[in-house]
Amino acid sequence: METARFETFADAIIAIAMTVLVLKLPQPESATIAAFWALKTYYLAYFISFLTLFNIWYSNHNLFQIVENIDNTAVILNGILIFEITLIPYFTLWLTQDAYSIASETSFGLLFIGINIACNLSVRAVHKCNSDWFCINLQCFYSRNLYQLFNCSYNVDSYSQNT
Repeated sequence: METARFETFADAIIAIAMTVLVLKLPQPESATIAAFWALKTYYLAYFISFLTLFNIWYSNHNLFQIVENIDNTAVILNGILIFEITLIPYFTLWLTQDAYSIASETSFGLLFIGINIACNLSVRAVHKCNSDWFCINLQCFYSRNLYQLFNCSYNVDSYSQNT
């Protein structure tokens, strides 16, 4: 299966989850710093959740830049990841409504552990179905330097032209 449609679907789900997160943020009761500060738990939980979603999006973006096809295992594992992503707004809101609850804190943490596991399993599944050339460009996936990303995209293009 080609990755373009799947990548677009995953991007849309992440964008929707980010939108739902921001829509769940309450407005301060007045235009004062004290009113803003009273909502600090909401903003902190939103920030953590947003950074997690952005990291997943960025990771998927880099991953799908260097792969061309995925198999059913990769689709199923990415589907599990997408399911977990859709739970982020729910557990973020639960945490902010009762920030000192053991149940909400534990659930929030377990969700992120589950997301981490699903991300790693999905990357391994994509690696397995593209193992013939994926290892050559694996540094692209883990690179955060723009110069290295440019060089990796050049390497991917030159490798695909040589085959």
